[in-house]
Amino acid sequence: MKFLSQSANVMACASGSSKVWSLSDGYVDLPAQSLRYPNDKVCTQTASPQREESLVRLSVNCFLLDRSGSDRVLIDCGAGGSWDPSMGYLEETMCEAGIDTSSITVVALTHAHGDHINGLLTPDGRRTFRNLSKIVIGEDAVEDFLAEPRLADFRPLLAPVSGGDRPDDHLLAVAMPGHAPAIWVTSSALAKTISYPAAT
Repeated sequence: MKFLSQSANVMACASGSSKVWSLSDGYVDLPAQSLRYPNDKVCTQTASPQREESLVRLSVNCFLLDRSGSDRVLIDCGAGGSWDPSMGYLEETMCEAGIDTSSITVVALTHAHGDHINGLLTPDGRRTFRNLSKIVIGEDAVEDFLAEPRLADFRPLLAPVSGGDRPDDHLLAVAMPGHAPAIWVTSSALAKTISYPAAT
């Protein structure tokens, strides 16, 4: 993997004719108590908080996989301004990286939480990716996606996957447990594995 460039919101790497970008959508500060283990167990702190409510800053990032002669695959698309004003900056970040949003034809969603799916729309309600032709999503996440009324126009683009499926000619979905029941998408062309959890 060859490092190409880095800025405050973007990091780009390459492997052969393939490129990977890490793209920031922003961040969210959450109470530490809201972080949970599997089976909905609340994380407990080992030390007393130094302030009334301890916050954890979580980065919201998306990843663009670009292989010569293949569709560009965007893994997650951020919050689209639907949640916290500190998120919803993916379109600006892509512009900073010199990536035209109309070049995105496939989005692969790791799960159906708002900070992963609502970036299909910009904060002002426009379609972020006007040439989008497919949304790859774990079978277990489809119901949660369908429950989001703002995204109703995208329902015909859903392409549910499970472990063993090939959502693209150079990607393989592998079932894995984790934050939620998971699908991992592996790109052999990049010799890189990207976590791809499906929703519960």
